[in-house]
Amino acid sequence: MADNPLQRLDALELVKMGKSTITLGGLGAAIVIVAAAMLAARLAAAGLRRLRARAVDNASSLYVVEKLATYGLVVIGFLAALSTMGIDLTSLAVFAGALGVGVGLGLQGVIKDFASGISLVFERLVAVGDFVELSNGARGVVHEIGPRATRIRTNDSSDIIVPNSVLVNDQVINWTLHHSNRRIRVPFVTAFGADKEKVRAAVLKAAHSVPFTSPDDAVRKSQVWLVGYGDSALKFELVVWPTIESVRRPAAIFAAYTWAIDDALRGAGIEIPYPQRDLRLRGVLGEEGDDARAALRLEPRAARRAKAKAAAPASSNDAAEDLTREDPEEPPQPVQGPPAKG
Repeated sequence: MADNPLQRLDALELVKMGKSTITLGGLGAAIVIVAAAMLAARLAAAGLRRLRARAVDNASSLYVVEKLATYGLVVIGFLAALSTMGIDLTSLAVFAGALGVGVGLGLQGVIKDFASGISLVFERLVAVGDFVELSNGARGVVHEIGPRATRIRTNDSSDIIVPNSVLVNDQVINWTLHHSNRRIRVPFVTAFGADKEKVRAAVLKAAHSVPFTSPDDAVRKSQVWLVGYGDSALKFELVVWPTIESVRRPAAIFAAYTWAIDDALRGAGIEIPYPQRDLRLRGVLGEEGDDARAALRLEPRAARRAKAKAAAPASSNDAAEDLTREDPEEPPQPVQGPPAKG
């Protein structure tokens, strides 16, 4: 019986490598195996990515599983394809070693970044979802650790592509490592002669009224420190523990606390020093500033207080609203103020 033309085509020899012969059928089967392995790796990565999006607590662990499954399926597919083509893998050991030396010399940076990426995935000192600060001051959330580079999304919704070796070899601040709170310090100043206890009470009340301030406990509590003297001011710092979610937006944290501190000091009548030299009226009928000028016009004190209260605009803390967003691309939600006292 004559051979089938398809069988003859399948057995057609393409390349002979020592004792191994690559046929057309073997090459076709190898291509199918590689394509199937890459498709399986992509489907596995997509499924694990969706699972990781729902499992917030185990997101970093699932990311490691995702990378291992993706790389493992691709490597297994290539090895199976070589075996299907009839290539003896042991005969490629010497060739692979020589090729590895050449690739290592020519692609040192790529190999270094790839090895650093594997280190990042397994050590998990920098994981997906962490908020990190680089040595150049750039800050953002780690969105992806790739084979060569890591993608970091800033709070301004811009992506920073950082080589993996930079995260391994350079100094990196991980603000959310182990998902624990971090203490921050917000500087502010008052005029000389300000009542320190009054300053402390007003600023602590303002800090606790901000919705993203962690409650005080035995270990972590908000404090006000007097840290020095300026040319015309007392230098203070609000030492506070914000929630882990708000730590991801440090610029908005400082802006929100600064706004609240300014409202508190003005509301308590505590003078904030000005760098300029200005002429101020003091001691006119027991008043100062605008009240002193109004007193010179013999305007009643009650009328002056009522006018000042009516003219004071309501304060709206935009930075505090920005911190209510879970994602920088979402619109901010209105900030709920402290409950009204009955």
